[in-house]
Amino acid sequence: MDYGVARHYYQQCSTNKKIPKKTTTNKTMIGYKIPLSLKQKTWDWLQDHSMGHRFAANGNKEEQYTGLLGENMFKTIIGLYPTFEDGFDGGYDIGLNGKKVDVKTMGRSVDPKPHYVNNFISYQEHFDCNMYAFCSINKKQNTFWICGMIDKDTMLQNASYYKEGEIRYRDNGTSFQMKAPTYEIENHKLHQIDTIQSIWQYINDYE
Repeated sequence: MDYGVARHYYQQCSTNKKIPKKTTTNKTMIGYKIPLSLKQKTWDWLQDHSMGHRFAANGNKEEQYTGLLGENMFKTIIGLYPTFEDGFDGGYDIGLNGKKVDVKTMGRSVDPKPHYVNNFISYQEHFDCNMYAFCSINKKQNTFWICGMIDKDTMLQNASYYKEGEIRYRDNGTSFQMKAPTYEIENHKLHQIDTIQSIWQYINDYE
């Protein structure tokens, strides 16, 4: 969708109160309540479809659900319609003003914090994408958070890289093994997103 058309649609949605209600802002991120209707539609659609089109690390059904729900929450927030489509998406979720944006969403049991990391499977680094919107879903509170945005080159330069099989440690002392070669980047290294307008500004300013 063309940037100007989408922006006009966003303004219409705001007037008609179709944009999900913002629940809170923590200075560097914004959170929104997830409509139950979108959750149900996403889960129902995935019962007969799969979002896994990579040769490895496609994620289980719950992980695909988190990814698709996050993608459509982001679209809805910026004024676009949710989409449910089969087939490979070309490596990005949204095309705006000639920019290709991929939405990456992680499921959590708490709200995201500045030092929390976002994962990016390295199998995707060759995909035709300009920038990423890293997001989180607090499954307990039913909230969707836009943690920040970053262009692809900057992300690859500033992220930490871990090989498949390496051990990583969480804040609570538990550990897990990397299922695939993965980049990790902290929220505080992303471009700050504290309003919907700042999303549009970041996309428009990218060259």
